[in-house]
Amino acid sequence: MMDQINKEMKGALNLAISIFKDEYPKRFLHQLISSQLDMDRLDYLRRDSFFTGVTEGNIGSARIIKMLNVVDDNLVVEYKGIYSIENYLTTRRLMYWQVYLHKTTVAYEKILVNVLLRAKELTSQGKEIFATPALHYFLYNDIDRDFFISHEEALLNYELLDDNDIWSSVKSWMNHEDKILSTLAKDLINRNIFKVEIHEDPLSKDKTAAIQQQLSEKAGVSFEDARYLMSVNTIQKDMYNINDDHISILHKDGTTEDITEASEILNVALLSKQIQKYYLCYQRF
Repeated sequence: MMDQINKEMKGALNLAISIFKDEYPKRFLHQLISSQLDMDRLDYLRRDSFFTGVTEGNIGSARIIKMLNVVDDNLVVEYKGIYSIENYLTTRRLMYWQVYLHKTTVAYEKILVNVLLRAKELTSQGKEIFATPALHYFLYNDIDRDFFISHEEALLNYELLDDNDIWSSVKSWMNHEDKILSTLAKDLINRNIFKVEIHEDPLSKDKTAAIQQQLSEKAGVSFEDARYLMSVNTIQKDMYNINDDHISILHKDGTTEDITEASEILNVALLSKQIQKYYLCYQRF
């Protein structure tokens, strides 16, 4: 998409694209847009905190930006800003589990994914379903990476695809003759979200099969089709990946140290620990 815009602007984005791809000599510029302390994260944490009302997600982004410096072509944070970084890392984990991976968010997303997968399966069987032109293109064509790159119209249709296409199409699917499609469409529109169970251990195949059988009987659909009425997922998130770009702290003597070593309240085990949860989502009856 950036390449297309660059072509239309006669190369005006050459510098921006080279920075984006980490091909520009000054690498710290790439770190500003893609790292464990990039501007996107500083922006969305504050914005999402405001709009969701989760006040714990409010970070001192202005303070962090003020404390940024460059050493040996790497982005660093002056030691005076270490407390803001500690707050930023703990806040990011909190926002993920309280907002981004909240049960309601996960349940709604699974319904949306499943209704689109069901629509795609119906079109592959030659059945006609309503869809806006942009969505119709993706439902009625088998599009993989190679196809997308080699067909110019694929990007053009993707650019036109937005929430309105999905919402308008889903509304019409509420009355479709296919029971699975109409049920999922009604779930989305009427906010009848999947029931969510969070488990500490992986779910056995016997348990998931038993639930799928119950859904099949209650919905009056085949066991195979009942898979669209449920979802089993593993979700994990860490606060700080020690193998990724480091967040380095600049001391007064000019030396730098990773946040895992410089922080007095955060340690490597705590920062890099991956919390893993097992989500079971299924249709309410």
